[in-house]
Amino acid sequence: MVVDRRLRWSVLLLAAATAAIPLTVQAKKFTPGERVYQMMASKYKMPVFFALPDSARAKLPEDINTPDTLVDWRHPDNSSVGLRLVVTKRSGWADRLAKSGLVQTGDLLLTFRPEWGGAGAYPNVQMGISHTGLAYVKGTQLYNIENPMNSEYLGFSSEHYRTLNLVHIIRPRNLTPEQRANVAAWASRLRDNSKRIYPAQIKFNDDYNAPKFEEGKPVVFVKQMGQTALGQSIPNAPLGMFCSEFAWSLLSLKNCDPGKTSDAFKGSSVPSCVSQPMKPMEATGDYIGKRSSSSYLGLADGPLAVIDGLNLPEAQRKTMLESVFVENSANMSKLSVGHRTVAETMQPKFAKLGTYYQGSGKGVIRGMRARLISAAFRRAIPDNYSPTSFLINTLLPPDNSNRSMDYVATVVIE
Repeated sequence: MVVDRRLRWSVLLLAAATAAIPLTVQAKKFTPGERVYQMMASKYKMPVFFALPDSARAKLPEDINTPDTLVDWRHPDNSSVGLRLVVTKRSGWADRLAKSGLVQTGDLLLTFRPEWGGAGAYPNVQMGISHTGLAYVKGTQLYNIENPMNSEYLGFSSEHYRTLNLVHIIRPRNLTPEQRANVAAWASRLRDNSKRIYPAQIKFNDDYNAPKFEEGKPVVFVKQMGQTALGQSIPNAPLGMFCSEFAWSLLSLKNCDPGKTSDAFKGSSVPSCVSQPMKPMEATGDYIGKRSSSSYLGLADGPLAVIDGLNLPEAQRKTMLESVFVENSANMSKLSVGHRTVAETMQPKFAKLGTYYQGSGKGVIRGMRARLISAAFRRAIPDNYSPTSFLINTLLPPDNSNRSMDYVATVVIE
């Protein structure tokens, strides 16, 4: 009887002690997952050149506290490329990612549409990326700021995010706590005053081939973004910006504290604290041909860089490069009307890149025609920061002087 009473008290004490221990989220790593592999194969079929090499990845903690599923997914056609997948339920996904640290202030949220894969030259070269947003954290909550600054895009319960299934997370390199605080402050001002600012002072520009950036000229448009956030008037309003230009400009303010630099934005010149987060890209780069530590990739080089890194036999490489420029009407129908119109218009123009792709590799660009086509595209397309450009930047080697972005993960919303 004494033994039974002692045992009973021991059980009660153990239960009380266990109840007093707070429940913690399990620490996890990105590991292979069969269920997710099957889901990616059946639901999100994508070409190899939509996946990324390991060199693109940001360094993350060994263990990540999250209830979501973390999967190191490898492409079934070539295991040397893949994606880090955060498989999550739609309800509350944004705040969970903020609490886990997988999304931080200043991170870029790239809308990823794998169904674009194989549709044609334009959607393939864009690597399935259709839109850019920027994230910032306040407390334990995640917020977004992006252009258009309207109810369709602001907030993770907006129509855009409510209907979205995949998002790439791209992180600017080496942001300091002070810089993150500045980005969050600017983002908060823009979002809190979005009804005043949009579209009267900043409007959406749907011409992605008309960036405000001009090589060698002051980035006045970045200054004007800061002025609108500070409540200052700007000439020739509204300022038209497309989504990735808006994000690039906001990150250009990372060294500017809006609470201390207000007067600098009233001057005639661009404040000295403004600094570019990433060099705007030419249409084609020189990395594939030169591979130096200062080489760069171009706006059209994404699939080429991925395929080149696979080190395929020549015949297989040639076939895969050709597939980038094949138009598939069935897959084209999966694009929205607007994107489909652009894709159909750009197909004959982008098809010429096929010769440049075939002539590029192994440290050289072979053939005069390939070099001429590359040069013609650089002349025809202005230096830019398209939604895909942030992802393409991660394809440069980690020690490249032009590398300023890292790939964190891809959110898969179930």
